[in-house]
Amino acid sequence: MSIEIKVPVLPESVADATIATWHVQPGEQVSRDQNLVDIETDKVVLEVVAPEDGSISELLFQEGDTVLGEQVIANFVAGAVSGQEVTKAEAEAASPAVESDESNDVLSPSVRRLIAEHNVDASQLKGSGVGGRITKEDVEAFVKSAPAAKPAAASAPVAPLEGRSQKRVPMTRLRKTIANRLLEAKNSTAMLTTFNEVNMQPIMDIRKQYQEIFEKRHGIRLGFMSFYVKAVTEALKRFPEVNASIDGDEIVYHNYFDVSIAVSTPRGLVTPVLRDTDTMSLAEIEKNVRELALKGRDGKLSVDDMTGGNFTVTNGGVFGSLMSTPILNLPQSAILGMHAIKDRPMAVNGEVVIQPMMYLALSYDHRIVDGRESVGFLVAIKDFLEDPTRLLLDL
Repeated sequence: MSIEIKVPVLPESVADATIATWHVQPGEQVSRDQNLVDIETDKVVLEVVAPEDGSISELLFQEGDTVLGEQVIANFVAGAVSGQEVTKAEAEAASPAVESDESNDVLSPSVRRLIAEHNVDASQLKGSGVGGRITKEDVEAFVKSAPAAKPAAASAPVAPLEGRSQKRVPMTRLRKTIANRLLEAKNSTAMLTTFNEVNMQPIMDIRKQYQEIFEKRHGIRLGFMSFYVKAVTEALKRFPEVNASIDGDEIVYHNYFDVSIAVSTPRGLVTPVLRDTDTMSLAEIEKNVRELALKGRDGKLSVDDMTGGNFTVTNGGVFGSLMSTPILNLPQSAILGMHAIKDRPMAVNGEVVIQPMMYLALSYDHRIVDGRESVGFLVAIKDFLEDPTRLLLDL
């Protein structure tokens, strides 16, 4: 029975998508719900799985091709391998040797790319796939089994610039989207950054005192991010301009609090959204942040996870950043940058005391947020973090 493999329904805000990676090739046996292909949109990566046990009989689009929602991208045969079963001996007999000129016509784009990256002679490869097809695993196995090939090449006469090389890799849709949005933010807003610093000792004392109890009670560690999000939410309540955005000639004031969290993933930086943070406890914030981070790492974020957000929190401190000027996440009017916590000598009541200090950076759109609001907002966050009991007492 032949089944059409289609692109999933795309959200209204997504016009098209790109075939990112085919995980199987025609003739390869797959099981039900096995991932066939990754389809990349401007926001998320969608997985298309096998509807039944069987195999793909034909690929209608290759990696890098642009496709539309619900477009047929492959044909699938349920049950046995498409056509008739072919034994390994029959496959080898049908294709006893792989000629470099002919192989390029049957190699998949991902295999060709892997061969080029490792500078492998295709004629030396022996395919283990159906019909003698060369798979990615064949290339990887060949590279691992031939470690002496590289030193042999080095023994040849060395040209002055030998060993200097470069590689061109097409930008993914996500990376292109990030680049365009960051450039748009720089060019279309009156962005300005203001700084402050906060003493993190009070929060560190709370975490030290209640970490074990908190983890036993809620099943998750008490981190810094929940305090950051809670402080941001309370500050947004007091400064509605920071929680607003510009739409044409109008200012849109939001009466809800959706905070975007910058998450670094293998495919690039994404900003999934925590919704209604004013109703969340510290434990709920920690659990939701962890869930979004794991989904981002595994490429499982949905369009709904990425849509919306009135304010963004980004923590460059996890990578060691001491200070930065974060770029706005349009159409939002502000973004808060957190940084590394460092012990520094501070003047306290006329005495020099070593304190764990952290720099705060608030980038904002000066078209909608004035200096008074931006500084007041940042000072409010500083006060909440230096006296966390105010978060609990709503002071």
